[in-house]
Amino acid sequence: MTKADIVNEIAKNTGIEKVTVQKTVEAFMDTIKHSMVAGNNVYLRGFGSFIVKKRAKKTARNISKNTTIIIPAHNIPSFKPAKSFITKVKSHVKK
Repeated sequence: MTKADIVNEIAKNTGIEKVTVQKTVEAFMDTIKHSMVAGNNVYLRGFGSFIVKKRAKKTARNISKNTTIIIPAHNIPSFKPAKSFITKVKSHVKK
């Protein structure tokens, strides 16, 4: 499902114009992005959490050049679904 599909589905289910839904979806995603860039997690009860994971500094190997490199500590975005969300996905069986 793409962002356009999500916008179409929301517009169909709510009766709100697609342009308005598009702006709302974009604003929602921008808000989550800006919050995570600032180092804050976003919690959506019943859906899941967008969390910032901290990766420690580590040593890695460049196999093609046979050298070692140091990867500095960094943050990465991650999504952790809520338990109720996981349960629904697990229990849904396609036929």
